Amino acid sequence: MFFARVLHRSFTRQLWRRSLIGLTVALCACVSVAMLGVVLDVGDKLNAELTAYGSNIVVRPRADAVVSSLYETDEDAEATAFIDEDEVPGIKTIFWAYNIVDFAAGLTGRVDVSSTSAQATDLTVTGTWFDKELDLPTGQTATAGVTTLRSWWTLEGAWPADDADEAVVGTALAQRLGVTTGDTLTLSTASGERALAITGVYTSGDDDEASLYAPLAVVQELTGHVGQVDQVEVKALTTPENDLSRKAARNPNVLSAAEWETWYCTAYASSIAYQIEEVMPGAVAKQVRQVAAVEGKVLEKTQALMILMTALSLLAAVLAVASLTTASLVERTGEFALLKAVGASSASINRLILAETAVLGLVGTVLGALAGSGVAQLIGQVVFGSSITMRPMVYVLVAVLVTLVLLVATASSMRTILKIQPATALHKR
Repeated sequence: MFFARVLHRSFTRQLWRRSLIGLTVALCACVSVAMLGVVLDVGDKLNAELTAYGSNIVVRPRADAVVSSLYETDEDAEATAFIDEDEVPGIKTIFWAYNIVDFAAGLTGRVDVSSTSAQATDLTVTGTWFDKELDLPTGQTATAGVTTLRSWWTLEGAWPADDADEAVVGTALAQRLGVTTGDTLTLSTASGERALAITGVYTSGDDDEASLYAPLAVVQELTGHVGQVDQVEVKALTTPENDLSRKAARNPNVLSAAEWETWYCTAYASSIAYQIEEVMPGAVAKQVRQVAAVEGKVLEKTQALMILMTALSLLAAVLAVASLTTASLVERTGEFALLKAVGASSASINRLILAETAVLGLVGTVLGALAGSGVAQLIGQVVFGSSITMRPMVYVLVAVLVTLVLLVATASSMRTILKIQPATALHKR
């Protein structure tokens, strides 16, 4: 009872200074919770941002992939091997099916194109799905196509229908042929010709602007490859690369049983590609290395920056709390001297100081954690346009860090108080 009264009196007598210490702890906890919360969730957010800019896995026929790897052939060269179009929906049946955001089968061919004002020979045309509804082997349905896979394209007009004689052309090709939305292009090959209505003109910012996209069935008929595709682009939400994923990407057979289980059950691009190959035996799935490399580097730098900010905030909190605590305890020298004079032991005084620190730490950490959670959500909405998932581990880690900060900050002051000589201190007063 006496201990509780002394503890209560210490707060009422120095309410302003105690409030400053609590505010410092709260600010420290706020920054730590916000930064660590974002650090642990930034990988998923960054991956979602990067997947907005196209596919990160490309599936090609095994024969073409082997030849390309051995002889470094041009990936834009006309295909000599193909994938059965009916196999492609199996991509949505793998273990990480829900991480497959979108995919689209494609077939590239060479055609002669003519309009009312110009013509071009040996032009690249890509047949693909635009917004195609697929029947999956599981009995479910899924919608796939380039309307979302090419979300960064600027399209003037509308996307073609998958079952119509329509097409979209790049801005460079549209200028070359002198056509625009509503005009008609005639595509000719040795297999025949088709007249396609232009539904839109797109700007992609790359070489695709010199090409045109048409429904897959149309290009298959013109090139004589009905029911076949030469490439499948896959956009998947993946976990950033690490040493395990890079090791598995080189050769998954060298993994130990534990490593294999961890790798296979983690959404690495390499493990998703491996599972795609399991459902498409005649194909090779490869991750787009540039996307994975950029993601990994940006993630590492972002996490390092946020961890550094957290460390600096903890250091500042140590200095601030130590300064405020020392000043507070020095002002109470007489009080501690009197307690010693009436028989209080050093251990009991230590318990009093630690109890005061514990109360300040608890209140400051709770308030700071609440504020930090709000700041993390604000960062998520401003930077990524979505909420941050706050993991319980963040709060546990911050509580431990704040506890260490308070112990370090209070330790030096406690040693000073223990050296007080009651007679000398009271005589000076």
